[in-house]
Amino acid sequence: MTASSEVVVTAGLESLWDWRRRIAGLYAAIRAEPDPQRAWMHWRTVRDEMFRNHPQSPIEPGCRFEGLSLFPYDPALVFHVKHSAITDASVETFQAGADGQVNMQPFARTQGLQSKLGGELTLYWLLGYGGGVFLPFADATSGRETYGTGRYLLDTIKGADLGNTPDGLTVLDFNFAYNPSCAYSPRYVCPLAPPRNRLPMPVRAGERAPA
Repeated sequence: MTASSEVVVTAGLESLWDWRRRIAGLYAAIRAEPDPQRAWMHWRTVRDEMFRNHPQSPIEPGCRFEGLSLFPYDPALVFHVKHSAITDASVETFQAGADGQVNMQPFARTQGLQSKLGGELTLYWLLGYGGGVFLPFADATSGRETYGTGRYLLDTIKGADLGNTPDGLTVLDFNFAYNPSCAYSPRYVCPLAPPRNRLPMPVRAGERAPA
């Protein structure tokens, strides 16, 4: 590696560090805000700014960006759920492009989505150093109104964590569902929503399919 290429790599890593820090701070502010809709407005404002201006934005250079496309906020798609432990599931392997294969352990199943969304979702633990919770999903809008291979709701390694209620229930606010980076650029390959996390009902909240 030449000195000039080392500078480019270092600068890229520093900007990625800044992106991760800002995302972690954004979700900390969301968890601290008692008004979910006001938290959502802050989320979309910050993310629009980051997608427009940050060097780590997945928007391709030269592409016109007029803001992320989102459904209107829907308080009916905010859930506080229990979950039951999964003790007998095998590790699942997902393809992640340059990152190779990502191994994930299904560790819990939600309780409380069935009546509204037609099914429950599996929570995954990302294996590897540190680990983290990952919750991808698809629904009846996928491939029509939203990105075809699904969206993400939680990815705690990257800071996306909506927290718990005071009594310990997991917050799943689908208004914060977001597209993986591969929805915006072929530079990325992202883990897809597995079959067990495909909801039969439409979830018209969060990010729409990119224009």
